[in-house]
Amino acid sequence: MAMTIHVDIVSAEASIYSGLAEFVVVPAEMGELGIYPRHTPLLTRIKPGSVRIKSPDKAEEDLIYVSGGILEVQPGVVTILSDTALRGADLDEARVLEAKRQAEEAMKDRTSSMDYARAQAELAEAVAQLAAIQKLRKIKH
Repeated sequence: MAMTIHVDIVSAEASIYSGLAEFVVVPAEMGELGIYPRHTPLLTRIKPGSVRIKSPDKAEEDLIYVSGGILEVQPGVVTILSDTALRGADLDEARVLEAKRQAEEAMKDRTSSMDYARAQAELAEAVAQLAAIQKLRKIKH
């Protein structure tokens, strides 16, 4: 049997994922970070994007969208804390495309730097969600 590490992904609302994994790939600020069993302890921020989890009992990887947050790696345990975390299958492409369109319009019609910064953050989140949807399609096909 392959070595495994326990993975917990928690959003502000609920626990999204808890289980064993052969490896996890996380969108860290410095790029994608691969975590395998016996990884050195680590605490870092993550950016919006897809977390890929390879479970030992599945051929396909699980895909979970996170809106950013904190990654903690301890011996035998990976914990991801995120304001928003959604299973890839729960992402609604039509809603994400509408949010992207609204953010782009808000950036064009800005009235203050605060509005522009918020619109920029919303646009980045929508783009990351669309990328997660595209990755999920590739995994399924």
